[in-house]
Amino acid sequence: MTTQVALVGGTGKLGTIIGAVIAELEGFEVSRVLTSSSDLSDLRGADLVVDASTPQVSIDVVRTAVEHGVNVLVATSGWSAERIALVRPLVDAAETGAVFIPNFSLGSVLGSALAAAAAPFFGSAEIIEAHRETKIDSPSGTAVRTAELIAAARAEQGPVSAPHADQRARGQQVGSVPIHSLRRPGVVAKQEVILSGPGESLTFTHDTTDPALAYAPGIRLAVPYALSARGVVVGLENMIDIGLRS
Repeated sequence: MTTQVALVGGTGKLGTIIGAVIAELEGFEVSRVLTSSSDLSDLRGADLVVDASTPQVSIDVVRTAVEHGVNVLVATSGWSAERIALVRPLVDAAETGAVFIPNFSLGSVLGSALAAAAAPFFGSAEIIEAHRETKIDSPSGTAVRTAELIAAARAEQGPVSAPHADQRARGQQVGSVPIHSLRRPGVVAKQEVILSGPGESLTFTHDTTDPALAYAPGIRLAVPYALSARGVVVGLENMIDIGLRS
């Protein structure tokens, strides 16, 4: 039996990549493609909803999918821990699954996980992320997720040191971690996590140069996983063993 997938935002850059990967997955078929302005009642009857819309539309996509008892894979940026908390009770009550993937790149997931693992050993952490000028939200979902992972890893040590955080030029703080967003032509996606301590610093850099190639392996993992997921799941790291042990 073929799984019927409704792809929201399927005509955008990321949606197009996701659609192409699903087309090659055995047992899956994109049966309907919606734009960010489509009538969401068209989601009815799908076996799985994949959301690659906009931050403004995404929450309605998730709510509609859950109301129809359909699992949803969310690839749209802008989902912080606070925003996910708004839909978690709905997902749990419906006994469905909502899988949020800030970044499908395996390298990005590894970079964020390694930065979080190292964070307890450094008192300072800052993130610099860059995307093309057409990206409509900032900070990126990947940067937000990385900051949240760093904050969680430092639960015993407490917040990182962020001097002069009241100044606008110091970036937006997420989990006490300053995030600096660049939006400029000539870049696809890049993130630097800079950890600093007395007399030294450690930098984790991830650079996406070809989204179609970088995201495909993660999409292949996430789509089948999302079909059978229950509850809220955040991050591709839940689907792979990255070799880190607490």
